[in-house]
Amino acid sequence: MKADLLLGLQWGDEGKGKIVDVLAPKYDVVARFQGGPNAGHTLEFDGHKHVLRSIPSGVFAKGAITNVIGNGVVLDPVLFRGEAEQLEADGVDLHSILKISKKAHLIMPTHRLLDAAGERAMGSGKIGTTGKGIGPTYTDKVSRHGLRVGDTLREDFAERYAAARDAHLARLAAMGATPADNFAALEQEWLDAVAYLRTFALTDTEHYINKTLDADHSVLCEGAQGTMLDVDFGSYPFVTSSNTVAAGACTGLGIAPGRIGNVYGIFKAYCTRVGSGPFPTELFDETGATIRNIGHEYGAVTGRERRCGWLDLVALRYAVMINGATHLIMMKSDVLDGFDTIKVCTAYRMPDGTVTTDFPYSVGDNAEGAGIVEPIYEELPGWKTDLSKARTEAELPQAFRDYIAFIEEKVGVPVAVISVGPDREETIIR
Repeated sequence: MKADLLLGLQWGDEGKGKIVDVLAPKYDVVARFQGGPNAGHTLEFDGHKHVLRSIPSGVFAKGAITNVIGNGVVLDPVLFRGEAEQLEADGVDLHSILKISKKAHLIMPTHRLLDAAGERAMGSGKIGTTGKGIGPTYTDKVSRHGLRVGDTLREDFAERYAAARDAHLARLAAMGATPADNFAALEQEWLDAVAYLRTFALTDTEHYINKTLDADHSVLCEGAQGTMLDVDFGSYPFVTSSNTVAAGACTGLGIAPGRIGNVYGIFKAYCTRVGSGPFPTELFDETGATIRNIGHEYGAVTGRERRCGWLDLVALRYAVMINGATHLIMMKSDVLDGFDTIKVCTAYRMPDGTVTTDFPYSVGDNAEGAGIVEPIYEELPGWKTDLSKARTEAELPQAFRDYIAFIEEKVGVPVAVISVGPDREETIIR
């Protein structure tokens, strides 16, 4: 058996949580392979909205589905505890269905302080992080100074934690930053949350995942953020701190490349971005505001206003190539219902006047997002139809089908799933 992947093809916030929830009943295991609690996956069903930050989006699936937090994830015990207790209050028997990798790294209270101090030091060049300590935790990981979930089981964990904390405090002092007066209370809350974390199945999940595949059981790997925020292939340096692309599932779960099956790439019918960084198709006018308001484009975790723009096929083709996407899933199609004309970026005009359809080394490096490339658009007629009422492909208007066909022709991969609303029922499988 091979593991299937589901990941974002844009700048994150594509709607991965909903699609994992829709697809999860077909799998035996859902495994998260990277990212931290800066990624909010929103699921809506039965009139309720649920936001998951670190826990895989398969926890609401009916049946004996195991959920795995892989080694590529960075975990904040305090935020994990709050999320887990809310799920259990909602009736999810989380302890019986969740496994956590011993090799996942822990986000410490001082990581948050380092995150905030680092952003302040960058001034106008700041990345625009969520301030949840993600970057500093991955920094400690690659510099070989991190604390891992498995360390919490060691007899000398208290000493290991104190050494890491003191090193962080020394760095903060060198940056002219000091912990808040309530740091001791925050630290105790963190240690209590670590004790709660130990009540779960802390596992060598790389063995579990591979044995699951060996037994011909199915696995769906869930990514966070999006391809254009990948630390290697995204709009660096305005990216996240991990590999969000398909290859990240191999390192984030311990799966060999040859064990990857279908790669489901999710994208919105338009584009959004949170935080700083270049965004070639960003709309600064009333159209952008309209898309934001209709699409409720505000961060699920931070509440931050998302920047909105037309669909960028240059970036989408690039993401499809990097990930080897085999199927596309288009989200939020209904947001564009009211537009007379839909624009789609099909190429970039570079500063020297040349035109390219290949995503370049840089599309801009301004913290405010000013681009060095000019998007070249093609216009398509809008469908002026309420797509949210459709439940089958036959009910979709011709203009919308033409929009899908245009995307498929330009990208070279079929659109297999169409979302026409936030609820799990508002999904069309083609």
